[in-house]
Amino acid sequence: MTQAAAKIRIFVSSVQKELERERAAITALVSTDPFFEKHCDAILYDKEPPTGTPGKKAYLDLLRSCHIYLLLIDVEYGKPSGDVSATHEEYRLAQELKLPTLVFIKGADSKKDAAREKKTKEFIEETKRDGYKYVRFHDREDLRPGVRDALLALLKNKFQITASAGEAEEGEHLIEVASPFEAAPLGDVGVTSLNADLLADFVEHVIEKPAMRIWDDAPGRALVMRGLAIQRPGAAAVVTHAAFLLFGTRPADRFPQCEILADAYDDIRVSGRPKGQETIGDSILAAIPKALAFVDQHTFHPHRVVRLNNIRLNEYPDRALREALVNALAHRNYEDATRKISLRVFKDRIEIASPGYPLKPLTLAKLRAGKYRPCSRNPLIAQTLASFGLMEQRGTGFARMRDAMLDHGLDVPAFTEQDGYFIVTFPGPNGNYDRLKVPAEAAGFVTPAVEAQLNERQKKMMLEVQQSGLITSGWCRKTFRVSYNTAYRDLSDLVHRGLLLQIGKGRATHYQIKPPVS
Repeated sequence: MTQAAAKIRIFVSSVQKELERERAAITALVSTDPFFEKHCDAILYDKEPPTGTPGKKAYLDLLRSCHIYLLLIDVEYGKPSGDVSATHEEYRLAQELKLPTLVFIKGADSKKDAAREKKTKEFIEETKRDGYKYVRFHDREDLRPGVRDALLALLKNKFQITASAGEAEEGEHLIEVASPFEAAPLGDVGVTSLNADLLADFVEHVIEKPAMRIWDDAPGRALVMRGLAIQRPGAAAVVTHAAFLLFGTRPADRFPQCEILADAYDDIRVSGRPKGQETIGDSILAAIPKALAFVDQHTFHPHRVVRLNNIRLNEYPDRALREALVNALAHRNYEDATRKISLRVFKDRIEIASPGYPLKPLTLAKLRAGKYRPCSRNPLIAQTLASFGLMEQRGTGFARMRDAMLDHGLDVPAFTEQDGYFIVTFPGPNGNYDRLKVPAEAAGFVTPAVEAQLNERQKKMMLEVQQSGLITSGWCRKTFRVSYNTAYRDLSDLVHRGLLLQIGKGRATHYQIKPPVS
């Protein structure tokens, strides 16, 4: 195997039903830890696609493609597959293949040991005879750091892949601060209950091979791959809270704290008569564009003429607001059921308040200075948003907000803490719209190449129709003192170029901007 060309494949082996949550925890660890995600894949047989070829022991074929064998043992031995169980068979093949092996045993007291099935005890004794020093764990919370430490050591010693000091610190901190809320399963919610369109986009981002994306169970497999669902033997996958918040139709109906309360005021302070209100209870991925649309509706949009284009400006830069909303949804404290995200549009500013203060060792001073390493209470949610290109997970979000505001001609955002909320405040132009800058990426529909082919009358026509909304042949004849035929030729040429649309006939004929094709 060439390490630069392929990831290290870690085969996770256990009795499936008994340790399904622990298996999901390991998958989540590998997919959210920045170092492991870059170098490793967690392989679970039950999440792998069917091979399309006959064979009762396809799990053994899958194991042969892996580089590390990780064994979890609890009480049950598992259903025998011949003389031994499938898990035991996997273990013996791993020894035959001389795969580096890690053994984790659930339970650390004699009472737990006594409850194990006889064959399970014999299995454990076999691992001892083979020279493996197993690690005991109590639950998923202490399994993750144990697996992380073991994998770091194994990757360094056997594969010569070493985490940098920053990567090691970041991974350790992610485990320490991760909220148990997002990883908890929802036993009564299956994959088919989630938004199919959002899941289809997710599959496109997660599953590399196009042929695998068209399977009926591709969404479930993609969720399991990223630790967002738990696969149970012989049953449909069960989604986690994180998957429900990301892809559910209206997750706020079940978890009211997930709502975004959006309010708009004509004043610089909260009043009893807002000019606009909306309660957004959609999934995280659907809530972001809804919140931005609310801001768009309740802010001013001055126009700026750039060459032949009448550019509609936003009062605030979309990319700064989107960054703040994504951060609020990714990093908020979902365990706090008493608080919701607040989006407030004032006359002179916008405030986005998220429940929960920044996680230690983050401080406001570090955030303002841009000297911090990224971390999240909700790494599953953050990793999924990164898959969609909505987050970078490199600790650059606040710098991007600042740069977007400065590029827009506005002051830098302010970061504060108050009453259990982390608040990002975007200072607005407060009526001074001349300070707003035209974004470099703002491109009008009249390109320089097309402009070069227009005569001077046509250029003025294009400016007029953008400012007035329509133009007529009569306006052209009167303004330019030309004949009917000349005005008609100019207008017909603009229609032919796809810039204008002719409306009506006869004296009622007028011309409007041709809507772009979506």
